[in-house]
Amino acid sequence: MVTARYNLARFDLVSIRLAVACAQTGSLTAAARDSHLALAAASRRIKELESALGDALFERHARGLLPTAAGRVFVKHGLTLLQTMEQLGTELTDLRQGIARHISLCASSAAISQFLPPLLARYAELQPQVRIDLEEQVSEAVVATLREGRTDVAVFVEGPDTTGLATQLFRTDELVLVMPARHRLATGKSPLPFVDALDEEWISLTAGAAMLQKQQQAALAAGRPLKLRMQVRSFDAVCHMVASGLGIAVLPKGASLPIIKSMLLGWRPLADGWAQRRLLLATDAGKSDAAITALVDFLVKPSQNAKANGRKE
Repeated sequence: MVTARYNLARFDLVSIRLAVACAQTGSLTAAARDSHLALAAASRRIKELESALGDALFERHARGLLPTAAGRVFVKHGLTLLQTMEQLGTELTDLRQGIARHISLCASSAAISQFLPPLLARYAELQPQVRIDLEEQVSEAVVATLREGRTDVAVFVEGPDTTGLATQLFRTDELVLVMPARHRLATGKSPLPFVDALDEEWISLTAGAAMLQKQQQAALAAGRPLKLRMQVRSFDAVCHMVASGLGIAVLPKGASLPIIKSMLLGWRPLADGWAQRRLLLATDAGKSDAAITALVDFLVKPSQNAKANGRKE
């Protein structure tokens, strides 16, 4: 099998940024404007890229540009390269300002909404030379990000496969049923079996969220459908949909209780064992890094967790 070799020196950042803009806008004219290039110069740069690759990056149509298969691959890796170069510039600037290290942390919504902000603020005070770059994802994506080497530390709800990762218990939380205040299920405060609410329509987070997976598994075990009406990206959005009478939801108590109270919603504990969840912290088991170890030790330290939660563990 012969592997083609390309002259990467010809792929300057301006041309890469232009190709990405062409794919995003579907228009050479718009991409040239966004890249501060004359239209003729932009057209020439795209042709030079295609010549260097030996493949057409775009199909030309009367209505604009459509990426070819080669174009989609180029844009995918071009975006990664542009993001890496932007991060490089940021870290070099930070280094001149006394920030010696960046550590990437990818976490689920449950971890960010309930626990991480005060911990990270405290760590910034204790270690001003370390910058934590935080990214929010659903739990499945958090673990995938760690496996792909795109983050140093992951915090997520237990559930995704953690084979080959070094994991520790970070926190625990509780899922509760949320509904409009006058809903038929809001009449009591005793724990309610999830199966008793399966006749309702549901508002949930997007695919990959640990809560949605638990709900789907519980419905499947009961031989009942989970009537998903809407899926949104945040706990706040879920509560707004519930307040509008569009359905009921399952949410983490700690993160959602202030929103529930502010919107005058009803809530009840769930009687199911899966409503008591564990949040895990994970790193790559094959890597050893003193700065990452120091952050992990701080995040899982019981006294720090107690401060973040406002109570003793």
